[in-house]
Amino acid sequence: MAKKLWEPSPERARATLIAEFMETIGQGIAGGKTDYDALWQYSVDNSSDFWSSVWDFCGVVGERGGRDMIAADNLLDARFFPDGKLNYAENLLQFRGCDTELVFHGEGGIRRSLKRDELRGKAAQLQKAMRSDGIGAGDMVSGIVPNLPETVIATLATASIGAVWSSCSPDFGVGGVLDRFGQIEPNLLFCSDGYDYGGKWFDSMAEARKLAEKMPSIKRIVVLPYSGGEIDATRAGKLGVSLDDYVGGYEGGTPDFERMNFRSPLFVMFSSGTTGLPKCIVHSVGGTLLQHVKEHQLQCDLKPGDRLMYFSTTGWMMWNWMISALASGVSIVLYDGSPFRPDGYRLSEIAETERLTHFGASAKYFDSCAKAGVRPCERGELADLRTILSTGSPLSPEGFEYVYECWKKDVCLSSIAGGTDIIGCFVGGSPVSPVFRGQCQKRHLGMNVQVFDEDGRAVEGRQGELVCASAHPSMPTGFFNDPGGKKYRDAYFSKFESVWHHGDWVELTAERGLIFYGRSDATLNPGGVRIGTAEIYRPVERIEEVLEALAIGRRSGHDTEIVLFVKLRDGEIYSEDLELRIKSEIRAAASPRHVPAKIIPVADIPRTRSGKIVELAVANVVNGLPVKNLHALANPDALELFRNIPNLQES
Repeated sequence: MAKKLWEPSPERARATLIAEFMETIGQGIAGGKTDYDALWQYSVDNSSDFWSSVWDFCGVVGERGGRDMIAADNLLDARFFPDGKLNYAENLLQFRGCDTELVFHGEGGIRRSLKRDELRGKAAQLQKAMRSDGIGAGDMVSGIVPNLPETVIATLATASIGAVWSSCSPDFGVGGVLDRFGQIEPNLLFCSDGYDYGGKWFDSMAEARKLAEKMPSIKRIVVLPYSGGEIDATRAGKLGVSLDDYVGGYEGGTPDFERMNFRSPLFVMFSSGTTGLPKCIVHSVGGTLLQHVKEHQLQCDLKPGDRLMYFSTTGWMMWNWMISALASGVSIVLYDGSPFRPDGYRLSEIAETERLTHFGASAKYFDSCAKAGVRPCERGELADLRTILSTGSPLSPEGFEYVYECWKKDVCLSSIAGGTDIIGCFVGGSPVSPVFRGQCQKRHLGMNVQVFDEDGRAVEGRQGELVCASAHPSMPTGFFNDPGGKKYRDAYFSKFESVWHHGDWVELTAERGLIFYGRSDATLNPGGVRIGTAEIYRPVERIEEVLEALAIGRRSGHDTEIVLFVKLRDGEIYSEDLELRIKSEIRAAASPRHVPAKIIPVADIPRTRSGKIVELAVANVVNGLPVKNLHALANPDALELFRNIPNLQES
C-alpha cells in the first residue's frame, strides 16, 4: 500500500488557485471539497472549454479570436486559438499590482535585484537597440549565457519584437554550441564576459569569438556583464559590443509589444543529442505561455507576490519555465554557479533569506544533499516555503522521505515530469492532493496521459509506455529544418497511431499518480522481462558507500545481461562484501531477475549537461557501437572508463 507523506489541510486546499478555478467553472468541487481527479477527467473530455477557461482564469493578455480550438482525430492537426494573437513578453511584463522582483545570486556571493519597472525599462532599451540593428519578427537570437538578470532581459526583448530565442549554458563549449546554433543560424548572439563555477572563473568571450568565426549568420555579439560592472567587449572579436554600449542612447519606458499568431515561434529548444545532432524543437508563443500559466497557477499554486527559484542552467527547459512565472505576478530568484559552494546549504539558505514560497531543483541535487547529510531544517524554518519541486530524473522513494525529514514536513513535494519536448509537464503537482512516497502526484490538467502496453492498450497498476492521447497547446509546432515534419512525426507518433509516445517507462497507480522507472529506450530486457533502470538504482543508492549507479544491458549470446556500474564515495574501496550487499539489496527490493550479472566500480559516470546519466551512450560503448555526439556530455572523458573493461570481454 502506498505510504502517504503529506496532505493539505481542508483550509489550505480551499485557499488554492485550483480550488478557485474549480468554483469558477463549476467542475471538480462539491460542498467545498475538491476532487482533482474529477477536474482532470473534465479537462481531457472537454479540451476546448478547459483551455478557454485557463486563458480567462490565468489572465492571459491578448486577442483570443473567434475560435478556441480546431479539433481533429489526428493530434498533429489540432489547433488551439487559431485566430489568437498575443505576445509572450507583454504577458510577463504586464502590471500585476504587486512589486514583482528579479533577484540574482552568484556563486561568489554577488546579489543583484531589479524591480518590475526596472525590468520593463531595460527590456524596452534593449528592444530598441535590437530593432535598430535590424532584428525583427521571426529572426533568430541566441545566447551562450549564464543565469543572469541580463539573460532574462535579452529573452524578453527578443520576444517583445516577435523574434525567436534559444540559449545554451556557457559550459557547452564551441563544439556543443555549434551542434545547436549551427542548425538555426542566429543573427544576434549574446554571451557573458565569463562565469563562476566551483570557485573558478571561466572566460566566455574567446569561445563566442570562435563561434562567430564559424557561423557567418552572426552579425553582432552583445556581451553581458556577469558581475554587473564594466567589461572589455573587444575580446569577443570585431563583432563584440558591451551591453551598456549596445543600449546606450536608447530610453527605457515600456516595450512596444508585437503580438504574434498563437503558433508563431517563440523558443527553439534542443534535445540532449546523445545519439546524434540535437533536435531543434520549435515551441510557440501561445502554447508555451498557456501551458506555463496553467502549470504555475493551477498545478503549483503560484500566486501574485509569491517567490520562486528553480535551480537550472539556461540550457534546460526549466529555466524557460521559471521565467514564465513572471506572467503570474511572481518574483523569481536566479542562482548561477555550483549549488555546493561553499557547502551543501547554499541553496536552502537562499530559500530562507529570500523567503521563497516555491523551490525546485533536479532529483540528483536532492540525492546529493541526502548523501552529504544536508539537513536544512536544522539551519532555518523555511517558513514561507509551500512547495518543493523536483525533476530531471525520477526522485527516489528515499528522496521523498529525505525531503520531508530534512527540509520541511508541511510542504507539497511535487515530483514533476515532461520535458524539453513539450516545454512543460505531463504529470506533477496538485496542491489539493496527497503526496505518496515515490509517486508523481497526478496527471496534469488537459493532458490525457495514459499508460500503454506494447499493443497500445491502456493499463493500470503495471508498467508500460507513457503516452498522451490528447492534443495540448505546448506540443511543438515542429522541428527546425524538417520539411514535411517527418522527423517530428517519427520522434513522437511512430509507435502508436495519433498518440504522443513520450518514451518513459511508468506505472499508473491506484492513487492516480505515476511511478517512473526510467526511459523506455533504456529499459533492460534479460530473459525477455522488461526492467526499468530506476528499479535497480533505488536499492543500490541506499547503500552508504555508493554515490550513484548506472545500469545497462550487454549483449550476451542471444540474450541480454545486466551490467551495473557503481561510483563510490571518496575513500571507499570496492570489495566482495560490498558486491554481495549490493546484490542482496537489489534482490530484496526488486526480484532475482533484477540482480546484475556483473557489478563494476568506475571513477565517474557520464552525464548530459542537464545532469541526466546517459545509459544509452554507455551501452553503445560497452557493446562496441559508436557514440555519435560527445559534445552533448558534460564529462565526455568519462565514457573512456567503460571501454575495453577486462571482465566484460568475451572469452
